[in-house]
Amino acid sequence: MNNPVEQFKEERKDRVATNAANDKLLDAAETFNIESNKAKYSYNFSWMGRPIIQYPQDMIAMQEIIWNVQPDLVIETGIAHGGSLIYYASILELIGKGEVLGIDIDIREHNKTAIEQHAMYKRIKMIQGSSIDPAIVTRVKEHTGGKESILVVLDSNHTHEHVLAELQMYAPFVSLNSYMVVYDTIVEKLPENYLPGHVRPWGIGDNPLTAVKEFMKANEQFEVDKSINNKLLISVAPDGYLKRVK
Repeated sequence: MNNPVEQFKEERKDRVATNAANDKLLDAAETFNIESNKAKYSYNFSWMGRPIIQYPQDMIAMQEIIWNVQPDLVIETGIAHGGSLIYYASILELIGKGEVLGIDIDIREHNKTAIEQHAMYKRIKMIQGSSIDPAIVTRVKEHTGGKESILVVLDSNHTHEHVLAELQMYAPFVSLNSYMVVYDTIVEKLPENYLPGHVRPWGIGDNPLTAVKEFMKANEQFEVDKSINNKLLISVAPDGYLKRVK
């Protein structure tokens, strides 16, 4: 008889795979993705008291990845209110190891103070500066010394040019079988100007997904983990979960 736990995992794997051909479910997910982004759904949540501008589905995916990878270091570009940093740090706290390094071009003082006063700050370090400034990348590299397992999350400026530069600069830090997660690839799949009155330098044809596609053309070390697409369905990072396989 099969191990019941392993049997459950196999059934789940098969069920998730079938989602890719479930047109009604895919249509429902697409509608929710579009309408929820218009409604700024990702701004509705917090983690341990700090705003976390993420979809709960992506948070669960990150929890699964962190638990499986057991990273010694999580690098995230883009800090905002610090909710993601605290979220990752809290999971590492439960694991019992690891630290989080956040990079942002503008760490606002009230956010910096709140993060530094948080109980999870003991596992967090922050660097202020552009994530694609070679001097900043050098500082990030210094933090990777002695770290065997590293996970990277890209969530700062969402233009094609910026994200492509991040992908090229941060890919070498990602350890084998870990991930480089690229947020807001959903921009390519949303209507142009989906938030009226919000002028942004990215849009259809110029966004994280277009950067991922260009990066993947010249990089055989990573592959898009389609199983995460099929599992989540509702996500701001479709095709943005890149697993290092070589």
